[in-house]
Amino acid sequence: MDMKKLMKQMQQAQVAANRIQENLAAQTVEGSASGLVTVTMNGHGKVQSLKIKPEAVDADDVEALEDLILVALQDAGAKADALQQEATRGLGIPGF
Repeated sequence: MDMKKLMKQMQQAQVAANRIQENLAAQTVEGSASGLVTVTMNGHGKVQSLKIKPEAVDADDVEALEDLILVALQDAGAKADALQQEATRGLGIPGF
């Protein structure tokens, strides 16, 4: 294979990968637990915000709130993972 052609293909792949990273950073997903706790993440899985409704707070049952937060984080994380999978599908690069 021609080295110049290979280098050009690698540069094109790098440009495409950078574009994907920028797009993922700009997208957001929401995860929720019973509508009481909502987590917003970007496409990289970085938490952007956390909202807790007052009725989710019970001083006598802090563990329930902890569980709601965990569920909302996991829900948002799964959606961010799905965004990443969709964005990198078809690249033909192992591990993407």
